[in-house]
Amino acid sequence: MKGIRAILIDDEPRGLTSLQKLLELNCPEVNVLQCCSGADEAKNAIAALHPDLVFLDIAMPGKNGFELLQELPAIDFEIIFVTAHDNFTSQALHLSAVDYLLKPVDDDLLVEAVKRAARKIGDKSGKQQIDTFLHNMVQSGTAQKMKLCIPSMKGFQVVDIRDIIYCEASSNYTNFYFTNRSLICASKPIHEYETLLEDAGFVRIHKSYVVNLEHITEYLRGEGGSVLLTGGQEIEVSRRKKEVLMQRMKEHFKF
Repeated sequence: MKGIRAILIDDEPRGLTSLQKLLELNCPEVNVLQCCSGADEAKNAIAALHPDLVFLDIAMPGKNGFELLQELPAIDFEIIFVTAHDNFTSQALHLSAVDYLLKPVDDDLLVEAVKRAARKIGDKSGKQQIDTFLHNMVQSGTAQKMKLCIPSMKGFQVVDIRDIIYCEASSNYTNFYFTNRSLICASKPIHEYETLLEDAGFVRIHKSYVVNLEHITEYLRGEGGSVLLTGGQEIEVSRRKKEVLMQRMKEHFKF
Protein backbone atom coordinates (compact mmCIF):
# COMPACT_ATOMS: atom_id res chain seq x y z
CA MET A 1 0.00 0.00 0.00
CA LYS A 2 1.21 3.49 -0.84
CA GLY A 3 2.27 5.49 2.23
CA ILE A 4 -0.31 7.79 3.83
CA ARG A 5 1.03 11.17 4.92
CA ALA A 6 -0.66 12.15 8.17
CA ILE A 7 -0.88 14.94 10.74
CA LEU A 8 -2.06 14.28 14.32
CA ILE A 9 -3.90 17.04 16.21
CA ASP A 10 -4.67 16.80 19.94
CA ASP A 11 -4.17 19.25 22.80
CA GLU A 12 -3.24 16.40 25.17
CA PRO A 13 0.43 15.32 24.84
CA ARG A 14 -0.41 11.84 26.10
CA GLY A 15 -3.10 11.53 23.45
CA LEU A 16 -0.64 12.43 20.70
CA THR A 17 2.02 10.06 22.00
CA SER A 18 -0.43 7.20 22.41
CA LEU A 19 -1.96 7.63 18.95
CA GLN A 20 1.44 7.88 17.28
CA LYS A 21 2.57 4.70 19.00
CA LEU A 22 -0.60 2.85 18.00
CA LEU A 23 -0.08 3.89 14.38
CA GLU A 24 3.56 2.73 14.44
CA LEU A 25 2.52 -0.68 15.80
CA ASN A 26 -0.64 -1.27 13.77
CA CYS A 27 -0.56 0.96 10.68
CA PRO A 28 2.99 1.10 9.28
CA GLU A 29 1.64 2.58 6.03
CA VAL A 30 0.90 5.82 7.92
CA ASN A 31 3.78 8.29 7.91
CA VAL A 32 3.25 10.88 10.66
CA LEU A 33 4.51 14.21 9.33
CA GLN A 34 3.80 16.30 12.42
CA CYS A 35 2.01 16.23 15.77
CA CYS A 36 0.14 19.44 16.67
CA SER A 37 -1.18 20.47 20.06
CA GLY A 38 -3.45 23.30 18.94
CA ALA A 39 -5.61 24.57 16.09
CA ASP A 40 -3.33 27.41 14.93
CA GLU A 41 -0.26 25.16 14.81
CA ALA A 42 -2.32 22.57 12.92
CA LYS A 43 -3.59 25.14 10.42
CA ASN A 44 -0.01 26.11 9.54
CA ALA A 45 1.10 22.48 9.33
CA ILE A 46 -1.75 21.55 6.98
CA ALA A 47 -0.95 24.50 4.70
CA ALA A 48 2.76 23.63 4.61
CA LEU A 49 2.67 19.83 4.45
CA HIS A 50 -0.51 19.01 2.47
CA PRO A 51 -1.32 15.76 4.30
CA ASP A 52 -3.42 12.91 2.92
CA LEU A 53 -4.99 12.23 6.30
CA VAL A 54 -5.58 14.21 9.50
CA PHE A 55 -6.41 12.72 12.90
CA LEU A 56 -8.35 15.49 14.60
CA ASP A 57 -9.41 15.86 18.21
CA ILE A 58 -12.66 17.83 18.23
CA ALA A 59 -12.73 19.09 21.83
CA MET A 60 -9.69 21.33 22.30
CA PRO A 61 -9.44 24.43 24.50
CA GLY A 62 -9.44 27.78 22.77
CA LYS A 63 -10.15 26.91 19.17
CA ASN A 64 -11.68 23.46 18.75
CA GLY A 65 -11.38 21.05 15.84
CA PHE A 66 -14.67 22.14 14.30
CA GLU A 67 -13.58 25.79 14.29
CA LEU A 68 -10.24 24.80 12.74
CA LEU A 69 -12.01 23.12 9.82
CA GLN A 70 -14.20 26.17 9.28
CA GLU A 71 -11.10 28.36 8.93
CA LEU A 72 -9.41 26.23 6.28
CA PRO A 73 -9.70 27.54 2.70
CA ALA A 74 -10.20 23.96 1.46
CA ILE A 75 -10.34 20.47 2.90
CA ASP A 76 -8.47 18.28 0.41
CA PHE A 77 -7.53 15.53 2.85
CA GLU A 78 -9.35 12.76 4.69
CA ILE A 79 -10.17 13.13 8.38
CA ILE A 80 -10.49 10.63 11.19
CA PHE A 81 -11.98 12.40 14.19
CA VAL A 82 -10.78 11.42 17.65
CA THR A 83 -13.16 12.34 20.42
CA ALA A 84 -14.41 11.62 23.90
CA HIS A 85 -18.10 10.70 24.06
CA ASP A 86 -20.40 13.68 23.51
CA ASN A 87 -24.07 13.28 22.64
CA PHE A 88 -24.45 16.04 20.08
CA THR A 89 -21.05 15.60 18.46
CA SER A 90 -21.60 11.86 18.23
CA GLN A 91 -24.97 12.44 16.56
CA ALA A 92 -23.42 14.80 14.00
CA LEU A 93 -20.64 12.29 13.30
CA HIS A 94 -23.03 9.37 12.90
CA LEU A 95 -25.44 11.20 10.62
CA SER A 96 -22.58 12.39 8.44
CA ALA A 97 -21.08 8.89 8.12
CA VAL A 98 -17.59 10.22 8.82
CA ASP A 99 -14.97 8.12 10.54
CA TYR A 100 -14.29 8.73 14.19
CA LEU A 101 -12.56 6.99 17.07
CA LEU A 102 -13.53 7.24 20.72
CA LYS A 103 -10.83 7.75 23.32
CA PRO A 104 -9.08 5.62 24.44
CA VAL A 105 -8.46 4.49 20.86
CA ASP A 106 -8.95 0.78 20.17
CA ASP A 107 -6.26 -0.87 18.02
CA ASP A 108 -8.63 -2.83 15.77
CA LEU A 109 -10.96 0.12 15.18
CA LEU A 110 -7.95 2.27 14.31
CA VAL A 111 -6.79 -0.24 11.69
CA GLU A 112 -10.26 -0.37 10.11
CA ALA A 113 -10.57 3.43 10.08
CA VAL A 114 -7.19 3.79 8.35
CA LYS A 115 -8.20 1.19 5.73
CA ARG A 116 -11.39 3.14 4.98
CA ALA A 117 -9.43 6.39 4.81
CA ALA A 118 -6.99 4.83 2.35
CA ARG A 119 -9.86 3.87 0.04
CA LYS A 120 -11.32 7.39 0.24
CA ILE A 121 -7.92 8.95 -0.47
CA GLY A 122 -7.72 6.80 -3.58
CA ASP A 123 -11.13 7.74 -4.96
CA LYS A 124 -11.47 11.16 -3.27
CA SER A 125 -14.93 10.24 -1.97
CA GLY A 126 -14.90 11.68 1.54
CA LYS A 127 -15.55 15.40 0.92
CA GLN A 128 -19.34 15.07 0.91
CA GLN A 129 -19.26 13.48 4.33
CA ILE A 130 -16.99 16.17 5.81
CA ASP A 131 -19.19 18.93 4.35
CA THR A 132 -22.23 17.20 5.85
CA PHE A 133 -20.55 17.00 9.25
CA LEU A 134 -19.70 20.71 9.18
CA HIS A 135 -23.32 21.51 8.32
CA ASN A 136 -24.60 19.27 11.13
CA MET A 137 -22.31 20.85 13.70
CA VAL A 138 -23.72 24.28 12.83
CA GLN A 139 -27.26 22.96 13.41
CA SER A 140 -26.60 22.28 17.09
CA GLY A 141 -29.74 21.10 18.85
CA THR A 142 -31.98 21.21 15.76
CA ALA A 143 -31.83 17.66 14.47
CA GLN A 144 -34.52 18.10 11.79
CA LYS A 145 -32.28 20.71 10.12
CA MET A 146 -29.34 18.34 9.99
CA LYS A 147 -28.34 16.24 6.99
CA LEU A 148 -27.91 12.50 6.56
CA CYS A 149 -25.37 10.69 4.39
CA ILE A 150 -27.08 7.64 2.92
CA PRO A 151 -24.74 4.97 1.52
CA SER A 152 -25.95 3.44 -1.73
CA MET A 153 -24.47 1.19 -4.39
CA LYS A 154 -22.91 4.23 -6.09
CA GLY A 155 -21.44 5.90 -2.98
CA PHE A 156 -23.25 8.39 -0.74
CA GLN A 157 -26.24 10.65 -1.19
CA VAL A 158 -26.77 13.60 1.15
CA VAL A 159 -30.34 14.45 2.15
CA ASP A 160 -32.09 16.87 4.51
CA ILE A 161 -33.50 14.92 7.45
CA ARG A 162 -36.68 17.02 7.52
CA ASP A 163 -37.46 15.83 3.96
CA ILE A 164 -37.53 12.14 4.95
CA ILE A 165 -41.14 10.98 5.41
CA TYR A 166 -40.41 7.38 6.38
CA CYS A 167 -38.05 4.44 5.97
CA GLU A 168 -39.08 0.96 4.89
CA ALA A 169 -37.20 -2.30 5.46
CA SER A 170 -36.27 -4.20 2.30
CA SER A 171 -34.38 -7.33 3.35
CA ASN A 172 -30.93 -6.06 4.44
CA TYR A 173 -31.53 -2.71 2.75
CA THR A 174 -33.64 0.33 3.63
CA ASN A 175 -35.84 2.35 1.30
CA PHE A 176 -36.14 6.07 2.05
CA TYR A 177 -39.22 8.04 0.97
CA PHE A 178 -39.10 11.83 0.69
CA THR A 179 -41.22 14.91 0.20
CA ASN A 180 -39.15 16.19 -2.69
CA ARG A 181 -37.21 13.40 -4.42
CA SER A 182 -37.50 9.84 -5.59
CA LEU A 183 -36.83 6.79 -3.44
CA ILE A 184 -33.29 6.02 -2.27
CA CYS A 185 -32.29 2.46 -1.43
CA ALA A 186 -29.66 2.48 1.33
CA SER A 187 -27.20 -0.38 1.70
CA LYS A 188 -27.83 -0.73 5.45
CA PRO A 189 -30.62 -2.53 7.37
CA ILE A 190 -33.46 -0.54 8.96
CA HIS A 191 -32.44 -1.24 12.56
CA GLU A 192 -29.33 0.89 12.02
CA TYR A 193 -31.48 3.83 10.94
CA GLU A 194 -33.88 3.26 13.83
CA THR A 195 -30.98 3.93 16.21
CA LEU A 196 -29.37 6.63 14.10
CA LEU A 197 -32.52 8.73 13.62
CA GLU A 198 -34.20 8.21 16.99
CA ASP A 199 -32.89 11.50 18.40
CA ALA A 200 -33.90 13.33 15.22
CA GLY A 201 -37.62 12.74 15.75
CA PHE A 202 -38.09 9.32 14.15
CA VAL A 203 -39.81 6.29 15.68
CA ARG A 204 -40.06 2.60 14.77
CA ILE A 205 -43.78 1.80 14.47
CA HIS A 206 -43.53 -1.63 12.85
CA LYS A 207 -40.83 -4.19 12.04
CA SER A 208 -40.80 -2.73 8.51
CA TYR A 209 -41.23 1.00 9.16
CA VAL A 210 -39.50 3.95 10.81
CA VAL A 211 -41.43 7.22 10.44
CA ASN A 212 -40.61 10.90 10.87
CA LEU A 213 -42.91 12.28 13.57
CA GLU A 214 -42.93 15.62 11.75
CA HIS A 215 -44.73 13.96 8.83
CA ILE A 216 -47.52 12.25 10.78
CA THR A 217 -50.81 14.02 10.06
CA GLU A 218 -53.23 11.63 11.76
CA TYR A 219 -53.44 8.49 13.90
CA LEU A 220 -56.26 6.04 13.16
CA ARG A 221 -57.37 3.78 16.01
CA GLY A 222 -57.30 0.01 15.70
CA GLU A 223 -55.62 -3.04 17.25
CA GLY A 224 -52.33 -1.29 16.63
CA GLY A 225 -53.80 1.40 14.46
CA SER A 226 -52.18 3.20 11.60
CA VAL A 227 -50.73 6.61 10.80
CA LEU A 228 -51.38 8.91 7.87
CA LEU A 229 -48.34 10.72 6.51
CA THR A 230 -47.87 13.96 4.59
CA GLY A 231 -47.09 12.03 1.40
CA GLY A 232 -50.57 10.45 1.54
CA GLN A 233 -49.34 7.06 2.79
CA GLU A 234 -51.18 5.06 5.45
CA ILE A 235 -48.83 2.81 7.44
CA GLU A 236 -49.76 0.13 9.94
CA VAL A 237 -48.66 0.41 13.56
CA SER A 238 -47.87 -2.96 15.15
CA ARG A 239 -49.58 -3.77 18.46
CA ARG A 240 -46.33 -3.86 20.39
CA LYS A 241 -45.18 -0.51 18.96
CA LYS A 242 -48.44 1.35 19.66
CA GLU A 243 -47.50 2.50 23.17
CA VAL A 244 -44.03 3.55 21.99
CA LEU A 245 -45.62 5.68 19.27
CA MET A 246 -48.14 7.24 21.67
CA GLN A 247 -45.39 8.14 24.14
CA ARG A 248 -43.15 9.64 21.45
CA MET A 249 -46.05 11.65 20.03
CA LYS A 250 -46.85 13.03 23.49
CA GLU A 251 -43.21 14.06 23.88
CA HIS A 252 -43.02 15.57 20.39
CA PHE A 253 -46.38 17.32 20.16
CA LYS A 254 -48.52 19.21 22.65
CA PHE A 255 -51.53 17.12 23.76
